[in-house]
Amino acid sequence: MTPMLTTIFFDAGNTLVFANPERTLAALHARGVRPEAEQLHAAERQAKTELDRNNASSAHYTDRHYWDTYYSFLLNSLNVKDAGLHEALVTASRTSGNWDVVRPGTREVLLQLARKYRLGVISNSDGGMEKLLRSCGLGECFLGYTDSGHVGREKPDPAIFQSALQQLSTKPESSLYVGDVYSVDYVGATRVGMQAMLFDVAGAYRESDLPRVESLQELCEKL
Repeated sequence: MTPMLTTIFFDAGNTLVFANPERTLAALHARGVRPEAEQLHAAERQAKTELDRNNASSAHYTDRHYWDTYYSFLLNSLNVKDAGLHEALVTASRTSGNWDVVRPGTREVLLQLARKYRLGVISNSDGGMEKLLRSCGLGECFLGYTDSGHVGREKPDPAIFQSALQQLSTKPESSLYVGDVYSVDYVGATRVGMQAMLFDVAGAYRESDLPRVESLQELCEKL
């Protein structure tokens, strides 16, 4: 990271907060099907690989594309075929209130970072991400929230990153963005001149040479 770094922006889902499976997978659980954690990680890796391969950074990308790919792969691996079920799962996963799982130590590390850097959030969401993060006890960690539900543009559109930079009155070259999808987060941030780091809990980019971390503590160690 450049010594000029003053500001760190974070993605929300799969970076700061994670899906609550009792709600996002409720339609699947109702059928008596409960995927293992590795099956969910495999679906995540597949969805990211396909999005990156198909150039998700195009203007035609929407957050829904990711979840359509994710659940198509997951349901196929579980040998479950039901269009209605697929739609219910996609809808549940795109509801911000269903993302309230916070990894241990998250708040503590964010407060540690906030003593040195200005922190903000940039998220493709439904307009409810700030409320969710505050309800999860992370609200005081951030100086600004940029939600696609309010901006009207989704990552990787430059407009959402530029809106966040303007909100915190910071320059792209002195800002770092931390998110979990290469073609959406990494490409979107670097295109506007920001530095970028992948938050890769599922190991989708483990074999790449891209800058990546698997925890906030590891991010602290790299800064």
